[in-house]
Amino acid sequence: MTRSKRLFDVAFALVLMTVMAIPTALVAALLLLCQGRPIFYLSERMQTPERKFWLWKFRSMHMARDDSGVSGGDKADRITKIGTVLRRTRFDEVPQLWNILCGEMSFVGPRPPLPSYAYRFPDLYSQVLQNRPGLTGLATLVFHKREHALLANCHSAAETDAIYARRCIPRKARIDMIYKQKQTLLLDIVILAQTLLHIFKKSGSA
Repeated sequence: MTRSKRLFDVAFALVLMTVMAIPTALVAALLLLCQGRPIFYLSERMQTPERKFWLWKFRSMHMARDDSGVSGGDKADRITKIGTVLRRTRFDEVPQLWNILCGEMSFVGPRPPLPSYAYRFPDLYSQVLQNRPGLTGLATLVFHKREHALLANCHSAAETDAIYARRCIPRKARIDMIYKQKQTLLLDIVILAQTLLHIFKKSGSA
């Protein structure tokens, strides 16, 4: 990571944490009132092929004893009413500003994989995770809608895992590698702007 990218991450994270302090506190209070504890969902992810970290999110699902793998249609009935709104607006990911401030993530980069996928595809992720994982990224912009459509039709954890491993991971990795070759601070700003525009459009049409 370049010095300018890291300085941008820290400065922008501090600005957003200040601006969103009251909305974030209100959402946390609403979740506590309506869903109870825990408010946050912590997911173990990979920062590098060797280093793990805890990714923070607002909890948007009912708790389950066995909760592993990516979210597909098999988990749809566990999403709470508040969680549906949080996911549509991506407000569930606001706590990841803390991950960015701590240096575990960047604003823009490949989405951090679950350890199980990093271990299953070591050659691929050894290349992808040369960039620090991001809150959003080129692959998120280009492939997120298609990924959601593919996984939404899955009816079991095994089917979700198979579809994600076979049809999503390779395509997202190719896009992440394009980002790796083209990455500049200007490109990061463009990706961030496009992500925000997409969220506003999605929220407005809901």
